[in-house]
Amino acid sequence: MITRRTLSVPELGPDGLDIPYFDIRGRGDGPQLTVLAGVHGAEYASIAAVREFVRNLDDGAVSGRIVAVPVANVPGFWARTPFIVPADGKNLNRSFPGDPDGTFSEVLAHHLFTSFVAGADYVVDLHAGDIPEALEPFTIFEESPVEAASLDLAVAYGAGHIVRQAAVARTVAGSTCAAAADIGIPAIIAEAGQNGLLDRSAIDTHLAGLGNIARSVGVLDGDPWPVRDAHRHEGWHWLRTDRAGWWQPAVTTGESVPAGGLLGTMSDVWGDVFAEVRAPEAGTPLFLTTSPAVSADGLLLGLARAPHSGPR
Repeated sequence: MITRRTLSVPELGPDGLDIPYFDIRGRGDGPQLTVLAGVHGAEYASIAAVREFVRNLDDGAVSGRIVAVPVANVPGFWARTPFIVPADGKNLNRSFPGDPDGTFSEVLAHHLFTSFVAGADYVVDLHAGDIPEALEPFTIFEESPVEAASLDLAVAYGAGHIVRQAAVARTVAGSTCAAAADIGIPAIIAEAGQNGLLDRSAIDTHLAGLGNIARSVGVLDGDPWPVRDAHRHEGWHWLRTDRAGWWQPAVTTGESVPAGGLLGTMSDVWGDVFAEVRAPEAGTPLFLTTSPAVSADGLLLGLARAPHSGPR
């Protein structure tokens, strides 16, 4: 049975905050798969994929439970705000597991985590390139006691790149994925789509990957597809500019870059280049900022470290 429900958070705002979600109960026992999207409210391809996944779902083929949240960051969605929650300017995906006595984002993260993540058997958080961001499809999982099961989710999603984050050097701390792993729940972040666009191919990538994950963990009938080759990356570098300026990328997402290779330049409004941005080691840009205007300490790109001996 597919049921539409609402998580109400009365302490957020004068009228509270309602978060819609789908609750799908299968015909028999099985695991609980939680699917999140819209943690960043302008990543529309991932939001669309969750909506379509549920609408196309045959609940008679479900064993166990699927909880699907199409828009976790409801205020960011309605404000069309990339990356952050408008009420406090914080990135929701740096705020998990949250704090019931914290700021707006921390309270929201607390309710999302306790209601949807804690108690799940598997968590998949779908993302896409936000409004100023190009992106190559990839998945992230965490070093943790459940990393083998998390890697299985990443492999089942089927993207061409998989990034493992070491526990002592998390580039992305406070994410759904990291917070879930910390309490022993296998989880991944899956990225497809870019620039806040409703790109059909990106939506289809999410739908295919999510469906295959559901079959792989046994919450959905059917055989998963054969394992697909993917480049494995051990962490990455997120490169920033210490000075505001005009960012001009010299690379595209998905291409291999040698150590010291030119990634792009920063110039002033007159067009004079004041910095060349080069790769600290060999790697692959999996996302990059496409907006020329970048403020001081602004993020330019994410360079995944070179794969271990190629696809596997």
